Amino acid sequence: MLRANTHTRRVAAALGSLLLTGCHAAPAIPTPAPPSSTPGGQQPTTPDTAATAPGLTPPQRLTTIAATLRPVPTDSTTHLPITYLHLQTWTRATTVIRREDLRRWRHPDGSGHETIRRAPDMPNVDHQPTPTERHLFTQAPPTTTRYRDDLHPYLPEALPTNPAALAELLAPPELATEPAYPRILTRGVIGLAASQYLDQQQRATTLHVLAAVPGITYHETTTDLAGRAGLGFRVVADTSTTTLIIDPGTGELLAAQERVTGTRPGLFSHILILDRGHTDADGMPPDAGVRIPVQSPVRQRCTRAGSGVV
Repeated sequence: MLRANTHTRRVAAALGSLLLTGCHAAPAIPTPAPPSSTPGGQQPTTPDTAATAPGLTPPQRLTTIAATLRPVPTDSTTHLPITYLHLQTWTRATTVIRREDLRRWRHPDGSGHETIRRAPDMPNVDHQPTPTERHLFTQAPPTTTRYRDDLHPYLPEALPTNPAALAELLAPPELATEPAYPRILTRGVIGLAASQYLDQQQRATTLHVLAAVPGITYHETTTDLAGRAGLGFRVVADTSTTTLIIDPGTGELLAAQERVTGTRPGLFSHILILDRGHTDADGMPPDAGVRIPVQSPVRQRCTRAGSGVV
């Protein structure tokens, strides 16, 4: 998992040997007010429909989600000491696709452990993940790695509430005029959501950051590999296409995929964020065994207190 580092190392990691001469400071990221009504003069009735109204620009849709998103039960349980995260990832490594199911328990002091189930690698750099592959993870043996003090969040808490300040931590502002900047900033948002718990305010701030990504487009309602519906957004930059699926009701990132073209085409990475929350039971998910199905166009979060089920 990528982690933020010092200012100089972030610049180097972002573009390798790219010369920074001529780069300028990042433009201020505005926080536009969401539309007060949908086109036609009718007020949106629920957060799930407000951002899907016709005629809105992609930034307006994202800021509408930010303004109307609802809390989830775990937003009120961040006092619990252990942060839990459950991911499934597909990552290209040289000429194969590496497939992993990761569960992480992280303590405030950086200790904790990860349990990984790894499906067989696929010798195909242009593979598109399918829902049926997820069954392979349950058949794979678990491998547990324990950490003493080096299991840290992507960015230190507390995160800035100002979108421009958060953007500067996620992507070097010196690169704001470079073609790769939209890609770097988008990957920063994904890395943040896939590494640490974001409460209601923090989710809203990251949505404002995404709204300011140059060239971001909207791709209507889509479904991730777990069958969850969300709104699709896409960023094309620097021979890369990144697609994000966002729950419009809670502002949570459900899944993200980046595909790379050019000299090394194929799937770069695909990430599915399945569960996140806080617990006081090391080695157990926050909501062991309690998952309530909901019939809704966009799946709601229905959890008991202290759970983080998505």
